[in-house]
Amino acid sequence: MAEIKIAGAGKTGLHPRIVSFLPVGPTKPRVGLILNTDEDTPKELITDLNEVGIRNLTEVLRQNDPVDFIRSRVASQQALLAQHVYDPNLITIHAPVDRDSLNFEVWCAGVTYDDSKRNRNLESNVSPDTLSDYDKVYVDPRPELFFKATPRRVNGPNKFVNLRFDSKWMVPEPEFTLVVNPGGKVIGLTICNDQSSRDIEGANKLYLPQAKIFTGGCAVGPGIALDYSEADARQLEISMEIIRNGQQVFEGKTTYGKMKEERTFENLTDYLFRENEFPDGVFLSTGTGIIPPPDFTLQMGDVIRITADGIGTLENVVGKPSRRPSRELEC
Repeated sequence: MAEIKIAGAGKTGLHPRIVSFLPVGPTKPRVGLILNTDEDTPKELITDLNEVGIRNLTEVLRQNDPVDFIRSRVASQQALLAQHVYDPNLITIHAPVDRDSLNFEVWCAGVTYDDSKRNRNLESNVSPDTLSDYDKVYVDPRPELFFKATPRRVNGPNKFVNLRFDSKWMVPEPEFTLVVNPGGKVIGLTICNDQSSRDIEGANKLYLPQAKIFTGGCAVGPGIALDYSEADARQLEISMEIIRNGQQVFEGKTTYGKMKEERTFENLTDYLFRENEFPDGVFLSTGTGIIPPPDFTLQMGDVIRITADGIGTLENVVGKPSRRPSRELEC
């Protein structure tokens, strides 16, 4: 390999991407940079940024300009990096988070698409003549924001996402996700599946944390696409298909541009960072515009495949429900 190139750097419509991966041998995930080895017949490979001193994703997420930070390390170590290049089919891709970080979190925005607003009203049995809380938050300057996960609750590609044993109506929520540095600047994008229980939230809005936060309830990946402007992001498409017993049972797609126009990068991050600090950065998932019909619920073994332009594909399998504790708990 003659030269290590940052895939997408300096090219219109392409953006550098980083991943968390585990090659054969090491026991702790490394930070990988996705490369294009041949512009005429592009093939994606991954080089190990650990070799140039980038030991974890937190180092990258803390940067104001992560592309420049990576480029400065790569430029002087071409020969070394060329010796540590991997085929992504022969390694394990992890969620793009440092699992041992005590200061990293995943948050979500809700009711950012008109379809989401209408479906939240439906699941809550809101009368069409009633101005609901969902109607109000859709037009209010302050967005709905809620905590979703700590690193240990985040699963990556090809890992399980779970059902709740106490829910009969569960759906995936495919969402573009802002990668935000500690200063509140959006430095990239990834994909989040905000797995949710619609019947629990629909029964009472105060149950939202239980509908959203549970073991196996959050998947993120496959990596982080860096250096997106909001104008570029609004051109992107995201799609989802669900496969059951080898057959497609749902498909849908939308674009970032169909999100409510007022829910800008600045609007969402401004409210998130009010009286909040994120020393290691934060993922802010921006809400879903792809919603399965009311008669659909996930089943064990379903394959959820979410693809977003410029980011990649996040695929997960639906696992068994979390189980009730074996002993009775006293109130």
